[in-house]
Amino acid sequence: MCLPFDSGPASQNSSIFPERFHRSQLCGFNNDVPMLFEDKRGIGGELLPGQTVKITNSVFPEAMGRSSAPSWIAFDKQVLKFDAYFDEEVPEKHQEPYRIRHCNIYYFLEDDTIQVTEPVVKNSGINQGTIVRRHQIPLPPPHEDQFYTMYHFNINTEVTFYGRRYKIIDCDLYTKNFLRKIGIRLNPPACRPDDPYTTEREQKHLASTNPFHPYERFDTLKQFLEFDGQVLGFSGVWNDPESQLSGPRELVLRYYLSDDTIDIKEILPDNSGRDVVPFFLKRNKLPKNAPIAPYHPGTITNYTLLNVLGKPEKNKSYYIRDVLQTGAVHQEFYKDSDLKIGAVINVWGRQVLLCDCDEFTKEHYRKKYGIVDFTPIQYKTPPPPKPERIIPPYNGFGSEEDSLSSCKGVVVEPAHKDYRQFLMKDRYGMDSNILRFRAKLITDSPIDKDRKFIISFFLSDDTISVFEHTERNSGIAGGKFLERGRIKKPGQELFKSEPSEYYKAQDLFVGAGVCFHGHKFLLVDADEYTFNYMERNANEFPMADIHVILNKLKNITESNAKEIRKTFATADPEHTSVIGYDTFRNWIVSVTGGGFSEHEIITLGRHYGVRDDSQTDLSVLFSMAQEKLKKNAFEYFEHLMSVFLYNDREKSGLLPYETCRTVFKSFKLPLPDDLLETLLTR
Repeated sequence: MCLPFDSGPASQNSSIFPERFHRSQLCGFNNDVPMLFEDKRGIGGELLPGQTVKITNSVFPEAMGRSSAPSWIAFDKQVLKFDAYFDEEVPEKHQEPYRIRHCNIYYFLEDDTIQVTEPVVKNSGINQGTIVRRHQIPLPPPHEDQFYTMYHFNINTEVTFYGRRYKIIDCDLYTKNFLRKIGIRLNPPACRPDDPYTTEREQKHLASTNPFHPYERFDTLKQFLEFDGQVLGFSGVWNDPESQLSGPRELVLRYYLSDDTIDIKEILPDNSGRDVVPFFLKRNKLPKNAPIAPYHPGTITNYTLLNVLGKPEKNKSYYIRDVLQTGAVHQEFYKDSDLKIGAVINVWGRQVLLCDCDEFTKEHYRKKYGIVDFTPIQYKTPPPPKPERIIPPYNGFGSEEDSLSSCKGVVVEPAHKDYRQFLMKDRYGMDSNILRFRAKLITDSPIDKDRKFIISFFLSDDTISVFEHTERNSGIAGGKFLERGRIKKPGQELFKSEPSEYYKAQDLFVGAGVCFHGHKFLLVDADEYTFNYMERNANEFPMADIHVILNKLKNITESNAKEIRKTFATADPEHTSVIGYDTFRNWIVSVTGGGFSEHEIITLGRHYGVRDDSQTDLSVLFSMAQEKLKKNAFEYFEHLMSVFLYNDREKSGLLPYETCRTVFKSFKLPLPDDLLETLLTR
């Protein structure tokens, strides 16, 4: 057992030891792990007679992060790698008196173990691999009682492991950075010597000696891996002399860069009378100047064999490969460099002219060969102009669209709707995409003059519906006046070939007169959504484009600027810079002489008008609240009304703000807080 090292009197003698030794090394610890040492010290850690201080492990400075964690945790899986070599004598051979063997030295920081390995050299005849297994290696005599630490390693130095000297010539980047951090100054790297026998063998013997059996290797794997899936496409023609009446035959040639093969397909026109075949030329390498009749099987081979004995005897034959290939048949095949627009290639006796190529092929030739001219060759005769289709006039049966579909084909198909317009202009959330106008009839009848109508234009399909207000004791039943549908503009011929014109959104604005199936309407007003929508899309509605209106007004009133200022000063005697809308409207009408529509005047008033935020229409807030309640299926209106009546003890019809807010919160009304607060405050 070893005595515990504490702060008592025995620790006072620790100052006689060198400061770079940790106290755990004096008390039976190795890398902060308790160890059993045979060579123990005396009482208080004093050296006994004949004992010396032994360095068994590397001592790391405090800056390396070893304040608390032991080495086997702090430096786990961290290895220093050194490149080295050693000389080995070869007394058995006079060709090489010694060998230079390169190896790697690995130093494991977690436990100060060392491993030496030698990279395997193919066909060296030497057992290579691990030379020294991983363990702690002692220093050479006379310090064999100590072990190697990281301070013994440096570039351009020598270390001795079990009598063999290793010359360290370099190390990796991590090792260099680590040694610099612990304060070791690195030496410059040394040159890596070559083995003299290996160098002599490569220079004199291997360069001038051919093997007895020359095996040629045809390696196409690199080309396949690099160009797999890349195909060059050309379009060409072949003038078949046997079918002069049908014209040139159109072909599609594909060149595969992965193996330099070519296949050709023929594009058959409709009703050509030819049989449909998969390929005009099956995929294979295409030889140049190929005869019409191909070679016999076995004529073209990769290797040529010579019969040594002439005739086999006793079913034995001896052959040798012809190194000179005297009887071989050499063929040149088409490469990608031979294919270009305007080139004529020989496809087994058929002359094919390449006329055009695709974009990938152009990019390939542009990068590899620098070709920039890819002007195609016109080989097709231009098609004759299509005869003008004469559409018969509308006959009155069905709609005009259905009648027109019967003229386009034998099978009558229903007219296609504009689904793009439907998806973009359909109702979405609070955006209804419906333009609503208030209108009245243009008539001399005193009864019909007071009738009020709501004209709704649906932007999703350009349909119109008309609804009439119901007034009591008027003698006229209100409600739906006109079913929703597309309405033709008046004054068009019924039986004609051209399609009729229908009312569009641009035809409806305040002040416009429209005629729906003989009923003339005057649009006198519109809702807030309609005005906002038309002003947001001013490029579609010129009547709501403030820039167009201002330019139009400027051209009319440019010469009367002084009179206009006097008119505005007279209308504003108190100098508030604000005049009423009616005064402004009457002045615009008098100046323009009726050249401005009512919608244009309203757009000017809305643009320059001064609005008070407190006068915001509550109907907008009510509609938003009702929409939220409808979407969340709120149905407790009777219960809510009974609670309000119960709290209104005085029957005044009014409740305080706090009481209303408490009632709404108790019912968990599905309304946003800001909307609820706005409604309660208003």
